[in-house]
Amino acid sequence: MLKPSAFAADLSFHHSSPSSANALDASEVLSRVFGYESFRGDQHAIVEHVINGGDALVLMPTGGGKSLCYQVPALVRPGTGIVISPLIALMQDQVDALTELGVRAAFLNSTQDWQDTKDVEQAFLNGELDLLYVAPERLLTERCTQLLERGKIALFAIDEAHCVSQWGHDFRPEYLGLSVLHERWPNVPRIALTATATDVTRREIASRLSLDDAQHFVASFDRPNIRYNIVEKQDVRKQLLQLLRQEHKGDAGIIYCLSRNKVDDTAEFLCAQGIEALPYHAGLGTQVRAHNQSRFLREDGIVMVATIAFGMGIDKPDVRFVAHIDMPKSIEGYYQETGRAGRDGLPATAWLAYGLQDVVQQRRMIDESAGDDAFRRRLGAQLDAMLAMCEAIACRRQRLLQYFGQRIAPCGNCDNCLQPPVAWDGTVAAQKMLSAIYRLMKERGQRYGAGHLIDILRGKSTPRVLENQHETLTVFGVGLDLTEQAWRSVLRQLLAHGLLVVDQEGYGTLALTEESRMVLKGERTLMLRREAERSAKSATPKSKAALPDLPSGAQQIFEALRQWRSEIARSHGVPAYVIFHDATLREIAMARPDSLEDLGHLNGVGVKKLESYGESILACIAECAER
Repeated sequence: MLKPSAFAADLSFHHSSPSSANALDASEVLSRVFGYESFRGDQHAIVEHVINGGDALVLMPTGGGKSLCYQVPALVRPGTGIVISPLIALMQDQVDALTELGVRAAFLNSTQDWQDTKDVEQAFLNGELDLLYVAPERLLTERCTQLLERGKIALFAIDEAHCVSQWGHDFRPEYLGLSVLHERWPNVPRIALTATATDVTRREIASRLSLDDAQHFVASFDRPNIRYNIVEKQDVRKQLLQLLRQEHKGDAGIIYCLSRNKVDDTAEFLCAQGIEALPYHAGLGTQVRAHNQSRFLREDGIVMVATIAFGMGIDKPDVRFVAHIDMPKSIEGYYQETGRAGRDGLPATAWLAYGLQDVVQQRRMIDESAGDDAFRRRLGAQLDAMLAMCEAIACRRQRLLQYFGQRIAPCGNCDNCLQPPVAWDGTVAAQKMLSAIYRLMKERGQRYGAGHLIDILRGKSTPRVLENQHETLTVFGVGLDLTEQAWRSVLRQLLAHGLLVVDQEGYGTLALTEESRMVLKGERTLMLRREAERSAKSATPKSKAALPDLPSGAQQIFEALRQWRSEIARSHGVPAYVIFHDATLREIAMARPDSLEDLGHLNGVGVKKLESYGESILACIAECAER
């Protein structure tokens, strides 16, 4: 299981004592091991702080380079870096990726037999590991804590730190016990890392992990390479198929659904359309989930259709799109999920289709959820923020980042920036809808859902309308000026503005709020977003987030390198991106190096990979030149 690395022994600075030379050591590790010439953003400050023994709480976007913030210090400081991670299913891939770099890495979790466990434990005690990944439930056992006390620990890295927060989007109760690290190893630096956290969540992470005195590093949450596109849900299958065929043909991507049934149905539908799609949800057997995840990571162009059970820790860099066909429950969850696209820094798409029924369903789920009123209010506030972003007229990215306390200028890379929506005075339309709800309640003691309310306003003599004599209402037929689609848009926005609520008694009926009184009285003007009247087949060529084109010669080299990489990855039993990212292969194809020295200067080509693959890459480039 453990692969010795001659490379690690070659590092003269390896596991040196912290000193004033740390910055140089860290930069050398970054260059020689990881193949990068310089740190990005706050990485250098974080790395230096941890190397010198400081605790840190790091908030950095998905794909922002969080792993380097603990991997580099672990290679510089004496001992083994202990990484606490909930991602049991991905630990093998994480270890394989580090092994390819010449780093001595292993893991301890419930998937191992006793012999593998014993081998890893002995390697740790012998000082033969640079990094050891441990599941939190394993770490908290007496056997594991006794093991750690007998070895030399460089640092503790708590990955996915938002899991400790009950207000985060992925709470894990086993994380609550990690405060023991500070108590039992007070002199070992700790670094907690997450890609998403509001101020409230960040304070809770610091409190629960005893990191109140730690230095906080909050990077920009912006992922400028991701294009955000939110559309009104009509025929969502056709809309999704259009996205995949017109904008992301052959691309790897993730499609999120709220229910297991919808996951299965959507995956089956896409397969019938000739798209390689796999399902993933908690209702599938462990082996099926593991097999599907492995195919997604190891094969090109696989589309994963999943619930939110899939994705945390997924490090596949060439995911070109993340699609939601149901509205997420919170902006934190949405940000985390969309952040799985474009981790290589190349253009990617975050696409969301949502409709009125999504809002009604989410409200109902909150009302029926376990927990006290404060808990439900918090869930409601999270949903309100998500809905407000969906209905925003201005820049999507501005609204998204504002949620995390960051302000930016309009991004120029979202649907609202590229095709600004039209705002219209919807006060009268709102009054008509609110009046219909008011009169039904006051005059008949009745409440109804969206469909029936729209039928009344549009003067449709349906059996239900006639049975209840709703054609006699003064509001019957007063809304013929708007289509059914437009009225559904009005209703969504009334919910987003807090002028309507989903009745807590259930059945998806709608009720007025106190705030609606001002609109009914004409004391408040309401500007609404006008939805374009379009079919599901309408083309949106401007929305494509296209990869930059390579010159024909470079494209030929790139494709040859991808084929070479696939063969190497299969022989090593690892995902292709573990060998090299697409971004690195594109850089190689453009540079066309003809010597190992030139190749070694490119991003992503460290010493170990240069030694392992350099000659093969040069041979591949030369072969392309001869064609």
